Amino acid sequence: MGQFASTAAGAQNHNHRKKSGFTAMVMPMQGTEKSDDVIGEDLSDYSFNIPDECLAIIFQSLNSGDRKRCSLVCRRWFQIEGQSRHRLSLRAQTELATEIPSIFSRFDSVTKLALKCDRRSVSIGDEALVLISLRCRNLTRLKLRACRDLTDAGIEAFAKNCNVLKKLSCGSCSFGAKGMNAVFDNCSSLEELSVKRLRGIANGAMADPIGPGVAAGSLRVICLKELYNGQCFGPLITGSKNLKTLKLLRCSGDWDKILEAISDQISGLVEVHVERLQVSDAGLAAISNCSNLEILHLVKTPECTNVGLKNVAEHCKLLRKLHIDGWKTNRISDEGLLAVANHCPNLQELVLIGVNPTLVSLEKLATNCPNLERLALCGSETVGDPELSCIAEKCVALKKLCIKSCPISNLGMEALASGCPSLIKVKVKKCRLVTSEAADRLRASRGSLAVNLDTVEVENPDGAASDDGVSEAGQENQQVGGQVGGGGGAANIASNNTRRSNSLRARLGLLTGRNLVACTFRRWSSFGGSSRNN
Repeated sequence: MGQFASTAAGAQNHNHRKKSGFTAMVMPMQGTEKSDDVIGEDLSDYSFNIPDECLAIIFQSLNSGDRKRCSLVCRRWFQIEGQSRHRLSLRAQTELATEIPSIFSRFDSVTKLALKCDRRSVSIGDEALVLISLRCRNLTRLKLRACRDLTDAGIEAFAKNCNVLKKLSCGSCSFGAKGMNAVFDNCSSLEELSVKRLRGIANGAMADPIGPGVAAGSLRVICLKELYNGQCFGPLITGSKNLKTLKLLRCSGDWDKILEAISDQISGLVEVHVERLQVSDAGLAAISNCSNLEILHLVKTPECTNVGLKNVAEHCKLLRKLHIDGWKTNRISDEGLLAVANHCPNLQELVLIGVNPTLVSLEKLATNCPNLERLALCGSETVGDPELSCIAEKCVALKKLCIKSCPISNLGMEALASGCPSLIKVKVKKCRLVTSEAADRLRASRGSLAVNLDTVEVENPDGAASDDGVSEAGQENQQVGGQVGGGGGAANIASNNTRRSNSLRARLGLLTGRNLVACTFRRWSSFGGSSRNN
């Protein structure tokens, strides 16, 4: 909406800007020395001979900000930019309803639309959404964020008008099962679905089952996040015969039975993510029936053990990417990792957080997985210099290495100078025994290697030795309670406050540290390419 308002204002002031010479691709004739007013009359528009179709292609290669600036150049550019824009994002506040006719008269080719409202504002209602659907019948992608005034009736009318929809993403909305079913009953081309915090779904046995409708044959990706009763999507998941990617994140309830039903109905799953989910080895056994599985993320699922991981490794031999956040429960260890090493030779990416592999499993993984290119070890108490030296010696295909909060030292860093011949990037974070001098030596010995070192510096404002072992917030492998102690009765109030502050920072770090690492892993994953179904 803000974008449209600024554009309209720019069109009204077009004549004034043209006289002042503010017109792209417009230059004064050579050999003239006149005042600004006279120069404006002799300007030549060199874009006049460019066909509208070619100008539209040029606009489509620009980012949103540049497109808006180009639309202010002249009336022709204003019109072409609007007609060639396929993606639009609007603030979906209630005031948008009166502007919909004028906005979509200009942007009449939109196929990808995002409607976002903030929590403190009143969102658009059903009437506005229906009006949008009547003007955007070719819409293929819709994103709804915090549109709490939309009801099942509005979603149903929208689905009937925009039945070529391919991707739907909704978060923090208030419609429920009836609205979702209307989408699946009318949109036969729907390929991707993402649902987060859908507030209109009833809890418990009162919840209506959802799906799959006519979308059963087209759905490829389903992502469910933070749902109280996500199990009501079970019929949708099991009925989507061509499903390739399933992501279940932070949804309440027991999911073992749902996963068992999925494995009985769907055999083509390629990618599965489970995060903070009540799933046990029985659920992993069900996932192992998907023999084409290539990507598996197990994040903070404390009931999953070596038994479940072994089951997956033995049956999913095409596994390429494996992410495990063991939450420091020690229920996944060498036993499970050895099974992965013995049965998954195509492994390219391995991320272990809060898992304690030893030299035994790391050496086996390095030997049996010759295509291992990306490795991340975080919060592992057993990964020290011998383990890092083993990685440097055995992982000949390794390109990217991340180590965080592990007890490695400069000695282990020196092993990287002569090992891992394919290595192009190293990240070392919160490893207290690694100094900047070791990173400098590694850079000097391997000039093409990018080394990112996050050093831990001890804060000691008094210049004296500190008994306070916690000097870095987020140090995951430190025992905070045992380190903060000892100065005896001579400790004054200031030092006590310092200890409390450091302890608090450390505890907060335990909560935030993994999120920072997760961002790094996601960037690495995107660098390494997407799965085959994309």
